[in-house]
Amino acid sequence: MTEPVSLDTALASFDALWSPRIVTRVNDYDVRIAKVDGEHVWHVHDHTDEFFLVLDGELRIALREPAGERTVVLARGAVFTVPRGTYHRPSAPGGASILMFEPTGTMTTGDHHDTVPGHVDSTAGHELAP
Repeated sequence: MTEPVSLDTALASFDALWSPRIVTRVNDYDVRIAKVDGEHVWHVHDHTDEFFLVLDGELRIALREPAGERTVVLARGAVFTVPRGTYHRPSAPGGASILMFEPTGTMTTGDHHDTVPGHVDSTAGHELAP
């Protein structure tokens, strides 16, 4: 049976950065939360968009688009979808908590990526500990 999940409690249950936890599933999609700080890695998802909701702090997403590079800045409560096939690099210079919605099995470092730094967990998400 499914039980309600408190996002505050779920976020308090882990400390790892750039290492999302799966809080629930909707059809064939994971709803993941993560604590983030510093820079992720440039990467691209060839076959899926990537949805971000900022729960706390500020998230920046650098994008490589046909017209050039740009950065979107997302404050608490803001949402943004990175279109499939768009190279992007999330960052949170002051730290943030985010929620992502993406197909189950989607790797956090995409289908193609730069060298993955040690502070980034290349994963399809971790189950939230009970």
